Amino acid sequence: MTPSFTGEVAIVTGAGSGIGRSTASALAASGACVHGFDLHFPDDECGVRFHEVDVSNRESVRKAIAEVVEEEGKLDHLVQAAGIVRDRALWKLEPEEWSSVLDVNLSGAFWMLQEAARLMRGAGGGSIVHVASINGMRGKFGQANYAASKAGLIGLTRAAARELGPKGIRVNAVAPGMIETAMTAALPEAVRAKAVAETSLGRLGGPEQVSSAILFLLSDAAAHITGEIIRVDGGQMS
Repeated sequence: MTPSFTGEVAIVTGAGSGIGRSTASALAASGACVHGFDLHFPDDECGVRFHEVDVSNRESVRKAIAEVVEEEGKLDHLVQAAGIVRDRALWKLEPEEWSSVLDVNLSGAFWMLQEAARLMRGAGGGSIVHVASINGMRGKFGQANYAASKAGLIGLTRAAARELGPKGIRVNAVAPGMIETAMTAALPEAVRAKAVAETSLGRLGGPEQVSSAILFLLSDAAAHITGEIIRVDGGQMS
């Protein structure tokens, strides 16, 4: 059963595509007032109000969140799905390829979390979900930057859960395996086949499987869950 978010306000980063878009659409369909932060907007906005936001830029984040709160009067939920990849063997990795991934995937998540926490702690609480990755748990060849950013996001999730729990703010994360998105569709078939072979279920998941887990963690059904990292990987790490 899909939880109801009627009358609640949510921000979803990376809402223009993939897991972020699926989550934003699902929240809107469940009654939430959803604001999507991204640099690129989909043709069909599915009831989501989009804002052009660079999450790696602290001032861009602060301005956009202030606009949402000025309009809505509150913020109940934050989903952080913004993320980029710049894959290359670590001995070939350029400084910009390292810093750009960390800036978006980790620093950007921190700027968003910090602003949301400041609002939520004075309003009685809220719920936050980060989109991490199983590669932040196990590492992967060619993804030293990405794995480091997602491992950092997992650590940030747990630290924030400790700090913010007394203020009624729950912070969790999902860690997807390889998911069918436009980004993974561009991968070589051999890479995709290897990922399928690793899964216990023998198939890749879709964004809707991840967004279902995110909505659960945001909802009152998960009221006693915080600091948790839920793998959504079809058994890829089993």
